[in-house]
Amino acid sequence: MREHNEPIIQFQNVTKVFPGVKALEEVSFEVKKGEIHALLGENGAGKSTLLNILHGVYTEYEGSVRLKKNIAQFKSANDAIEQGISKVHQEVSIIPEITVGQNIVLGYEPKRGFLIDYKTLHEKANHILSRLNCNFKSEDMANTLSTGEMQMVAIAKAIYHKAEVISFDEPTASLSTKETKALFKIINELKNDGMTIIYVSHRLEEIFEICDRASILRDGKFVDSLSVSDITKEELIKKMVGRDVSSFAVRNKQGLVKDDEVVLEVENLTLSNVFENISFQLKKGEILGFSGLVGSKRTDVLRTVFGAEKKTSGSIKLNGKEVNIASPEKAVQLGIGLIPENRKTQGFVKYFDNANNIGLTKLEKFTKFGLLQHNKKTKNCEHYVNEINLRPVDPHYMTVNLSGGNQQKVVISKWLSSDAEVLILDEPTKGVDVGAKAEIYRVLEELLEKGKSIIIISSELPEVLGMSDRIIVMREGKKVKELDNKQLTEEDILQYAMGVNNHESKIG
Repeated sequence: MREHNEPIIQFQNVTKVFPGVKALEEVSFEVKKGEIHALLGENGAGKSTLLNILHGVYTEYEGSVRLKKNIAQFKSANDAIEQGISKVHQEVSIIPEITVGQNIVLGYEPKRGFLIDYKTLHEKANHILSRLNCNFKSEDMANTLSTGEMQMVAIAKAIYHKAEVISFDEPTASLSTKETKALFKIINELKNDGMTIIYVSHRLEEIFEICDRASILRDGKFVDSLSVSDITKEELIKKMVGRDVSSFAVRNKQGLVKDDEVVLEVENLTLSNVFENISFQLKKGEILGFSGLVGSKRTDVLRTVFGAEKKTSGSIKLNGKEVNIASPEKAVQLGIGLIPENRKTQGFVKYFDNANNIGLTKLEKFTKFGLLQHNKKTKNCEHYVNEINLRPVDPHYMTVNLSGGNQQKVVISKWLSSDAEVLILDEPTKGVDVGAKAEIYRVLEELLEKGKSIIIISSELPEVLGMSDRIIVMREGKKVKELDNKQLTEEDILQYAMGVNNHESKIG
């Protein structure tokens, strides 16, 4: 096999225009057979559009795509699958009410006459699952699987379709470290078997760990293709964003915390069988970071503060006064906003445009005599889209059609519009490119200057370290350490998060 030599995919002057937006402009590069090829760029750079063309989702475009030197004219996604092009999506979709094997062969079931041949179905599926070293069987119900196991089902489906090219779109976004290592092992084995992998991720450390080459898009245009071993992380980021953002997760302004003004005080907050006796303070002008491994229950604590979960015991004070936050509606009334981890299902309404989504939290601002004034709502949106550098700058653009980073900007703007005094951000830059991250961090610092107070829940240690004034570390539903962010390292936090520090009971 001649790895990294002959091209299996060639994009030639690919251009895709949506109403008012040129998503791709004359993009040309090639992916070689048997390599792991990273597709990089900021949110909105055109990565998803290009993959949708490759996978037959978008069938109308200018230019051409060649598969093994022959022009590929896919009429649908199924057409692409049948010609050996499969995709493992960021949010793996399976049908929980049927078996693993039925999910793998869905739509392409082996038949005996007019009936599905379940014996052959399970034999074929189990053969693939064994190849992937899965510890579950074709006959198991899909609703028993973990997120990482669902990823393996998606890979098994691609293998079942005899895929020659598999694209992975942010595959580790919801995986634990252990699951990520297992996934990387499988991807390398697929490469060794001659498959070609296209890998999309905003976690650049993954690119350097697993990829051979990378192609970079910026603003819908091709920038460069290069060997990963020939470039540094800083150089790669600069090519992606067109500027140097090597220190994008570093606070530009310090000393905004008002130690004598406690905005939010939580005492012995408990949610039975989830977390217990959580206490902390949030001061005016402060960013308080929450860190911990998967399963530490960080999100559950802050959802309870927001009223999305009903506390079992404990108290919450705002500006020194005890409050009963029985619902998110009450939290909003009290000036608390929550930007959830899953923006697509909890952050915005997919049937709304930017103006309607950004105006959701304060509709009374745009109402007069009981009537909604759309011009005020639009002007409100225009103010925030310029402040956060939303692209495209269009109040009437459907939020669901924005890139992930721009969707997150809309969700943040929704809470900026509410004038909330306390903002809780759960994984604020998950699935967001480095350029959008820098802009989000800039907005957070501006909020601090305006006297707001912020809580960040993040799995990215550089983010927690770079942005927080103090850090609370959790493990298995308990607060194990509170740290002032002065000359801390990632290792310091991980020690407590993993329970390897013998002094975890001393909360500092």
